[in-house]
Amino acid sequence: MTNGLPGHSAPAVGFEVPLEMLAACHGRVQHQCETLLRLLAHLKSHGPDRSAQEAATAVMRYFDTAARHHHEDEEQDLFPALLESMAGSDAVCLRELTAGLCSDHRQLEQRWAALRQRLLKVAAGAASTLEDGDVPGFVQLYEQHIAREEAELLPMASRLLSDVDLDRIGLAMRKRREPLSGDAHAPGR
Repeated sequence: MTNGLPGHSAPAVGFEVPLEMLAACHGRVQHQCETLLRLLAHLKSHGPDRSAQEAATAVMRYFDTAARHHHEDEEQDLFPALLESMAGSDAVCLRELTAGLCSDHRQLEQRWAALRQRLLKVAAGAASTLEDGDVPGFVQLYEQHIAREEAELLPMASRLLSDVDLDRIGLAMRKRREPLSGDAHAPGR
C-alpha cells in the first residue's frame, strides 16, 4: 500500500480562488476515501503492518484537520455568504440545500469519530481490521455529499457571489489555517 501525502494529487489552488480551492479539496477527500478502502483490503491480507499504520495515521491527520476546515469553510463562510446574496428573494431552495449539507457534515463527523477510533488502533498496530468502522458507508456518504456540492452548491456560488464576497471567503479560509502555518500540511484545505 502506498502512503501518499494528502493533497499532492489535486491541483494547486489558493485562497484567492476559494471555490476552486473547495473543489480541489473534494479531490483530496476522495483520495483519502480511496486510501481507506485500500487499507480495509490491506488489513485483511497483511494485518496492521507498518504500511497500514502509516496509512491510518495519514488518513487521520487529513480528516482531523483539512476535512474539518473544509466543513468550517462552508458553514461559517460560504453558506452565510450565499444566503446573504439571496436576501430579499425566495431563498427556500438555498436554505434547504445548505441545511442538507450541514446535516451531511454532522453525519460525516459522527461516522468519522467512530472510524477514527478504529484507525487509532490500526496506527498503533493493535487492530488488524476496520470491519467495525463501516468504511464503505463513510466513503459512500462522502461521495454523495461531494457530488451534491459539485452539482449544486459550487455552481450556484459561482453565479451568485461577487468578487468581494469571494475575496472575503478566501481571507477567512486563510485565517482559519494560520495556526497550522508551520505545519507541512498547512494549506491542508
